Amino acid sequence: MKLLRTKQCFLALFVLVVSFVSLPSFAAIPALTDQGAVVPTLAPMLKVVTPAVVHIATEGKRKVETSPFMNDPLFERFFGVPRQQRERRTQGLGSGVVFDAKSGYIVTNSHVIDGADNIKVTLKDGRSFEASIIGADPDADIAVIKIDADKLQSIPLAKNGDIQVGDFVVAIGNPFGLQQTVTSGIVSALGRSGLGIESYEDFIQTDASINPGNSGGALVSLKGELVGINTAILGPNGGNVGIGFAIPINMVQSITSQLIEHGEVRRGRLGIGIQDLTPELAKAFNINARRGAVVSQVEEGSPAEKAEIQVGDVIVEVNGKAVRSASELRNAVGLLRAGTKINLLLLREGERKQIMVRIEEPKKEKFKGKQLSSKLGGATFSNNPKGERGVVVIEIEPGSPASRAGLMEGDVVLSVNRQGVNSVDEMQAAVSGNQQALVMNILRNGRGLFLLIQ
Repeated sequence: MKLLRTKQCFLALFVLVVSFVSLPSFAAIPALTDQGAVVPTLAPMLKVVTPAVVHIATEGKRKVETSPFMNDPLFERFFGVPRQQRERRTQGLGSGVVFDAKSGYIVTNSHVIDGADNIKVTLKDGRSFEASIIGADPDADIAVIKIDADKLQSIPLAKNGDIQVGDFVVAIGNPFGLQQTVTSGIVSALGRSGLGIESYEDFIQTDASINPGNSGGALVSLKGELVGINTAILGPNGGNVGIGFAIPINMVQSITSQLIEHGEVRRGRLGIGIQDLTPELAKAFNINARRGAVVSQVEEGSPAEKAEIQVGDVIVEVNGKAVRSASELRNAVGLLRAGTKINLLLLREGERKQIMVRIEEPKKEKFKGKQLSSKLGGATFSNNPKGERGVVVIEIEPGSPASRAGLMEGDVVLSVNRQGVNSVDEMQAAVSGNQQALVMNILRNGRGLFLLIQ
């Protein structure tokens, strides 16, 4: 009897807490059981928001690794065996959220539609549509796709800052391909970063069950507002252990607007290297601050150099918002468009300084070979991610001119026509005006060789 009374008291307290939450009339409406007890239910709210969550099925193709000997142009030349590029058809499942019902825009994760050449969207009412890709941002794992459909429903967007640690949330998606699954939990933490999941991280952490297939689904508050897009889980073998992550709605809005407008995200850059402020560095720099981003490098000719930012400066605010770490500064700048002016508050030798900086477009990091020469069509080049010399071939399309010329994925181009290249800009300059023949010095698996491309 005592245990029963304890349960009843706990239930009454829970209902009382829910009743004091400022919710629309359809959320957490109490219901009567056969025994007359009052229990809360989220069913009315879910009836409103779940039609906006869709099931996404993709088909694509992926390269299959072959023997390195079969891909070596020397092996091909001596033995007369043509190189064989094999591909395997792939299938994927995920979730998405109707972001603009009028235009048919759906937001999902970039990794859900990565490499897909066929995307099928299924609504809760059973209708299915072929979707086209509007744009994708792998760095933040956000993508926008579009379907031509009527009678779509979207979810109201939460205002930035409306969510707090401890708030109840609901995750809606299609885990393991099971359509329209709802799980609940709380917000466990905000501003999670440094996880190495994405390049730009500012995650909402939740203990609502998120499993494979939930990616791209909705994280919704008890008000029925979209607070985030589910993106990742942290657990053994990819299973749920109560630690899931969602991209906050303010970041989603900023990225989707650029994807819809430009098809890509045009991030700005300051041109600085940064690291977290530690107590030891704060003492060494003689500043009274515990958190911030320390400037460890200033690029020549960058917006930071033009604004006279110096190595050793500690940036503590961006546009009046506190900066607690290097990742927070990187996210803040990365979400702004090139050409935007920002106001930085920094500490230099114990003194506070306000500096206005106009961020610029980032240096070109990669480009398609066909933009330089038809002989390089099908190749994608990138600056060396290791910071070493040369330009890296990051992708080769099977059967393309670049593939037939002997270029391979992973090759490092050291020079073009005896002109050293250490960036995509330098390679572009080296190739320009040399359309007859290209002599490339290549580093492949630690071995140097020359390729003559005619």
